[in-house]
Amino acid sequence: MRLLGEERPDDGPRAKIDFTCERSLTVWGRPVRREGMKQIVTNQTVKIPEGLTVTVKSRLVTVKGPRGILKRSFKHLALDIRMVSPRLLKVEKWFGTKKELAAVRTVCSHIENMLKGVTKGYQYKMRAVYAHFPINCVTTENNTVIEIRNFLGEKYIRRVKMAPGVTVANSGKQKDELIIEGNSLEDVSRSAALIQQSTTVKNKDIRKFLDGLYVSEKTTVVQDDE
Repeated sequence: MRLLGEERPDDGPRAKIDFTCERSLTVWGRPVRREGMKQIVTNQTVKIPEGLTVTVKSRLVTVKGPRGILKRSFKHLALDIRMVSPRLLKVEKWFGTKKELAAVRTVCSHIENMLKGVTKGYQYKMRAVYAHFPINCVTTENNTVIEIRNFLGEKYIRRVKMAPGVTVANSGKQKDELIIEGNSLEDVSRSAALIQQSTTVKNKDIRKFLDGLYVSEKTTVVQDDE
């Protein structure tokens, strides 16, 4: 028991905390991570163009336009998505961390891509590149499957099925060119990636053997009037 006025005995070394810098906190000379303050609310809005209809139910967004209907679920994200007015959609996040707040803009970008898809559509152009053996491309099943023949002189036929709602056709204006069209940006780009990956050169130096099908242009089906 310590008497009044008696000095407190030394209990051993104590952690020295340096508060000299407001942004850095160190204990025993080592930086200590400080949890960032959460933002109360973050929101962004998406304007709905005329002629399009957007409905939201349980974070399932449905977009209707001249080219068709697109649906996308955002149920894996803890966000508030609602229609403020018939022409304005709002995405909101309360008390989110840095990564959670970044998802607000991501959701808005996905919805904007859906709006563009049902209005103008997406179009990817691919070119066949070969040094000696010409690559032959034939579309089947109503332009939903492409057959790639004579790649590097091989007899094997590569068949690639397009994503739902995506079509592929040979260009009538340009030789050795494929045109991939659809309303969903993800489906169109994934279909183009599957075609390119199907012509990956195996067991050879890819710096020398450059044969394959590659994306040459990304545009929309409906072109803007200049």
